[in-house]
Amino acid sequence: MQLKNSSFGFFRLIFILIGLVHPCLAQKKAVSAKSPNIIIILADDMGYGDISTLNPDSKIRTPSLDKLVQQGISFTNAHSSASVCTPSRYGLLTGRYAFRSKTAAYGIGGFDRPVIEEERETLASTLKKSGYATAVIGKWHLGLDWQTKDGLPAKLDQKTGYSNVDYSKEVKKGPNNVGFDYSFIHPASLDIPPYVFLRNHKVIDPDIVLTTSVYPVRKERALYAWDKKHTDSLAVYWEKGVWWRQGEMSKSFRIETCQSTIVREGIAFIDSQVSKNAAQPFFLYLPLTGPHTPWMPGDKFRGKSDIGLYGDFVMEIDDIVAQIRETLIRNKIDENTLIIFASDNGAYWPEEEIKLQGHNSNSGTKGQKGDVWDGGHRIPLIMSWPEEIPGNAQYPHLLSLTDFFATLSDLLGLVSSENQGRDSESFSQVFRAEWDKPHRNDMVHHSSGNLYGIRVVDWKFIEGLGSGGFTVPAHITPEIVGPTGQLYQISSDPREQENLFLKYPEKVAELSNLMNKITNRD
Repeated sequence: MQLKNSSFGFFRLIFILIGLVHPCLAQKKAVSAKSPNIIIILADDMGYGDISTLNPDSKIRTPSLDKLVQQGISFTNAHSSASVCTPSRYGLLTGRYAFRSKTAAYGIGGFDRPVIEEERETLASTLKKSGYATAVIGKWHLGLDWQTKDGLPAKLDQKTGYSNVDYSKEVKKGPNNVGFDYSFIHPASLDIPPYVFLRNHKVIDPDIVLTTSVYPVRKERALYAWDKKHTDSLAVYWEKGVWWRQGEMSKSFRIETCQSTIVREGIAFIDSQVSKNAAQPFFLYLPLTGPHTPWMPGDKFRGKSDIGLYGDFVMEIDDIVAQIRETLIRNKIDENTLIIFASDNGAYWPEEEIKLQGHNSNSGTKGQKGDVWDGGHRIPLIMSWPEEIPGNAQYPHLLSLTDFFATLSDLLGLVSSENQGRDSESFSQVFRAEWDKPHRNDMVHHSSGNLYGIRVVDWKFIEGLGSGGFTVPAHITPEIVGPTGQLYQISSDPREQENLFLKYPEKVAELSNLMNKITNRD
């Protein structure tokens, strides 16, 4: 398979040679050789099996994502570094496993402090130093340093729904402190308060009310489903997938239009960047709020899929991809823009929904969001760069979201400081059409319930029993003569059905030792 533009290899060679001569010069010169614009569209809780081209049995139509696959590269063995939001996003931006951080290792709320360390380089800070304009628009979920009315740490009163935050004051630390020139964010997931937008660390509408003053807690004839366990009597719960926790909300904020607002802001950033300085490349990190709960697709998509609100919401995500591509075409920058589409973890799609809908969002894998099994962390990942990437290509080897830190640095000839992006391994060979060459041999998996596993080639070891996450049982006490962990040969058993733990004790010892060596590193 040949690259469309032979100049690609020339530019990359120039970047590498410059970097060998002088690392600082490499960063200064990097954007002078037609560096691509870079857009990362990160879906929230969307499964590999939701994209129709990747899953022939999908009951959701995704024409825009299908086209992205046909015109670019799809990765069939891509994984998030953890199976829930915060640690996965930390890994993507820093190139570092989140379990190395005490604060980033677990999901956090909307009032928690920043989890990205002040000295930590990120994709944004690295690209910014090389001359890129950088922006994050969408779901943040990596913590903010709120100013409070009483000078104490920000905290929500679960009984009243109110916090001690002073929304009239800028947050002291947030995305603008970790490399983003511009930020327009919602603090956390769209079912976690506070429900506000912040532009460059300032709440846009500080007139605060409770969500329950706008939305009824229950709708008439509300039917509870498997997800009711995540709510309490004070939370808004209308139906399966349509719920959010009580808390503070800007008076002008609306749950049902949050995602469309984010997309409009993203498009406006692209337009403004082109009109302001078309010669300067930009990096746009666009983390969406869907199809995470609450499942509230716009009217255009409601009832359009065959599997209810979740499927409708995925169709809206697909349309967002189309809107971004149309914006690039309209601005005549589509050919030299690298679009990366991914999800932060597997879909929250339990066996109940698979049986009910006849659709498996985490197609071909066991488990779901939160789990240490592959359904928790295997993700859809697609890249498109019309000027440089041949279409309809596949990369079948193990890949982590943490790898973008090293890959984009490698692609642009940038040099990171020592000990930055430590768990990131470059897969830049895919840009040279080297599909048969794996770039990493192992990867650590981290569940929401603190259960660890490791993949080495086609073997997977898990340190305990159970899912470690949302699938019941999360943890199983070992029997006296039974296995204490799990071992699977993924090449012949992709659904992790046959536990080989007792059959191959030497392999268990080998993988356990390797995992301990990796996780005990600084």
